[in-house]
Amino acid sequence: MDRNASQLWTKRALYLFLAMLILFMHLLPLDTKPDRWPFPDLLIALTFAWVMRRPEFVPIPLIAVVMLTADLLLQRPPGLLAALVVIGAAYLRTASLGMRDAGFPSEWMTSAVVITAVFVLNRVILAIVSVQQAALGPVVIQVVLTIAIYPLIVLLTQSAFGVQRISAAETGTMGAR
Repeated sequence: MDRNASQLWTKRALYLFLAMLILFMHLLPLDTKPDRWPFPDLLIALTFAWVMRRPEFVPIPLIAVVMLTADLLLQRPPGLLAALVVIGAAYLRTASLGMRDAGFPSEWMTSAVVITAVFVLNRVILAIVSVQQAALGPVVIQVVLTIAIYPLIVLLTQSAFGVQRISAAETGTMGAR
């Protein structure tokens, strides 16, 4: 039991470290010219990949803190994208239970739908409250790039960090839901 608890807290700390590393890299002034292409949202892709793989490694309060920190550091409207990502992660957490034996394409498609929903709802809510937004074109490109980078994030998550999807057979032996 101590080994499982140790692994759980180690993976949670690893997720927090990776999230802060992504934010740090995002804030570094590597180039003073504006980007030609929007960068994929690696933080959302990482969060959703971990939620789909091992939901117990990324509890909802941790996701909320990480995403609210990202909102504040990246000067986005505080709490809106964080709330949408938390809702999306909660949905994926419940969806992942039924997708344990499904293949990767169905996981990717489910994540793509949730990523798209998060970005669309973010734009709709910002439009309702009359907040100035980026042009639609770059946002669509960012959504497509975030969905396209998801398989690479999953591959890195599995191979480098050992966050693999728990199978239905392992559920009973590990005491998970």
